[in-house]
Amino acid sequence: MDKTSYICSTCGIQYPPTANPPTVCKICSDERQYINPNGQSWTTLPFINKHHRNVVEKLREDLYAIYTTPSFGIGQRAHLLLTPDGNILWDCISNIDDSTVDLLNRLGGVNAIAISHPHYYSSVAEWSARFDDAPVYIHAKDEQWLGRIDFNLILWHREQKELWEHVKLVNCGGHFDGASILHYNLNDGLLLVGDVIQVCPDLKSVSFMYSYPNYIPLPKKDILQIAKLLSKLKYASIYGAFGHYLLTHAAMLTEQSINRYLRIY
Repeated sequence: MDKTSYICSTCGIQYPPTANPPTVCKICSDERQYINPNGQSWTTLPFINKHHRNVVEKLREDLYAIYTTPSFGIGQRAHLLLTPDGNILWDCISNIDDSTVDLLNRLGGVNAIAISHPHYYSSVAEWSARFDDAPVYIHAKDEQWLGRIDFNLILWHREQKELWEHVKLVNCGGHFDGASILHYNLNDGLLLVGDVIQVCPDLKSVSFMYSYPNYIPLPKKDILQIAKLLSKLKYASIYGAFGHYLLTHAAMLTEQSINRYLRIY
């Protein structure tokens, strides 16, 4: 019987090949996400390819955003960071097609993939395969949330993981136990944060949540842990998952936001 790697229509996570769709998406059944009120539904990558396309948008000389239109799943952006030692795909989206692969190869390809947290696992196995089995870095604390594991998966375990010079992953926790950010410490420094740190629409502040769709905030201890880790990093800009960016004075604005957040406790 033919098998298909089904993708959850709500969150965009791809599961291992099966003859029939899974009963339920374990990501969406968790309290940080949600199952569509109309019920669990599934799709496939060929169907997404037919009805959606990807946009590759230049943000600066060394950074590109990749997102799907019309929006699919959670609607997050992936980012391609170009560094002297190779290119890193930060986070992932469900849709991948020949056009996207061609565009990214023109930019030097993808040498490694790093994922901030389980909501953005998407079709990472497909992305890794299309870029010469690129290694995918995921924190070991979030291993249980993986859909597929049939790819070049590297689980890292400590508070920080240096990928190469000027590039490291930092396990902040909060949103998920393994939730992480990427710090690029070259020139003024930048952070790629997914929504482990959520850049607010005013583009002057950030916030933190345990669940965004269900409006569950993080406890004080998690905010203090994130603040402690950020205080050790040099960065002038923050790039979030939904097209909201702090382009200047990001460290100062983040500190102000943390203080504002803590005032309610």
